[in-house]
Amino acid sequence: MDVKENWRRYRPRPVGADLDEIRALLREHTARERRAQGDGDTELMRLCCFQLFTSGDLDDVLLIWSAKQASFDAACSIDIEFLLGHGLDATKAHLSVNRAPSATAALDRLRELEADGEFEGFSVEERSAGYDRYYVD
Repeated sequence: MDVKENWRRYRPRPVGADLDEIRALLREHTARERRAQGDGDTELMRLCCFQLFTSGDLDDVLLIWSAKQASFDAACSIDIEFLLGHGLDATKAHLSVNRAPSATAALDRLRELEADGEFEGFSVEERSAGYDRYYVD
């Protein structure tokens, strides 16, 4: 599946079983990208992360973080804001109770960016609308 087929099939706000398919697709391409940079489709990974962002499920935060950490290209392609589909405070609270090293790393990065003012004025709705325009174009 490529970006165009994904967009045709799931659109920007998938629900239910479609989200499970998107998670599986993201896991597959994350694993490929970890094996060798360029083996995963980082544009498709980015779209999957956007779709999970729009669902706002906190359980997807570490899946998105894992995808972002898969390679240099993935890190550049997948926006850190995709972790914040449920908002900055809720995401930080969610990560702070998880003892996994990846949760600590993600939380540390969010706190660092927040201290630098990266998320000032952040709005899930506004960011989502911006991504909608990006993918429609």
